[in-house]
Amino acid sequence: MDDYKGLDKGGFNDYQLFAEDTAIYKGKGDFPGLLYTVLGLANEAGEVAGKLKKLLRDWDGEITEESHFVEDVKAELGDVLWYLASVCSELELDLGDVALANLEKLYSRKERGVLGGSGDKR
Repeated sequence: MDDYKGLDKGGFNDYQLFAEDTAIYKGKGDFPGLLYTVLGLANEAGEVAGKLKKLLRDWDGEITEESHFVEDVKAELGDVLWYLASVCSELELDLGDVALANLEKLYSRKERGVLGGSGDKR
């Protein structure tokens, strides 16, 4: 299926532009800005994992309305997306290009039967 090749990257790129408008931190455009955004991305991804840990601890892993897991993870994933867009901006990459390149890589692996396994260069 090559439908992914028609991916509208515009939404990703629009998001990145709007996110960049809210990006206020020291060192923007230099190494400290890249460091800040990469560390922020790692931190927010860790917060997603932390929500899962708490779901396991407090709710025996059951996703319920009372656990607020889905809405909490949604908020954290939004932060992950913001930092991802910010890392792209720091590196002068378009988020849409990153998304499309990832799909191209994954579909290539699928077609070659190497989706499973390990190694970046499969």
